[in-house]
Amino acid sequence: MDMLLNVILIGAVGWFIYKRIAPTKGIRTISTTELKAELKNKDKQFIDVRTPNEFKGNHIKEFKNVPLSDLQKKASELSKDKEVFVICQSGMRSSNASKILKKMGFENITNVKGGMSAWR
Repeated sequence: MDMLLNVILIGAVGWFIYKRIAPTKGIRTISTTELKAELKNKDKQFIDVRTPNEFKGNHIKEFKNVPLSDLQKKASELSKDKEVFVICQSGMRSSNASKILKKMGFENITNVKGGMSAWR
C-alpha cells in the first residue's frame, strides 16, 4: 500500500513539473536573435510584461509595457487578429503571460525565451 501511494505521489509531482515547464500548444518560442527580424513588422504586437520600473530601466522601443498583473484587464487593448510577441526579464513571466493570452482566445502568440537578460 505504501509503495502504491509513493508511485501515485511521484507521478503527481512529475505531472505537475511537466505541466509547468512543457511548452503550451499553440505558443511559439523564439530567441532574442530571431526577435530582431520580427521587430520590423508593423502587423505584429509587442508587449513587455515586466513591472513599469523594470521597463523604464531598459526596454526595446517597439514593445509596449503591459505588466503581467494588469494583463487580463488590458488584453482588450490587443488585437486577437495579430501575432503577439511577449517578453519579460528572463522568460518566465512572459511564458505565464502567453498561457493567459491563450486562455483568453489569442491564437498567434510568441514567447521570447531568455527575455531582456538575453537581449543584446
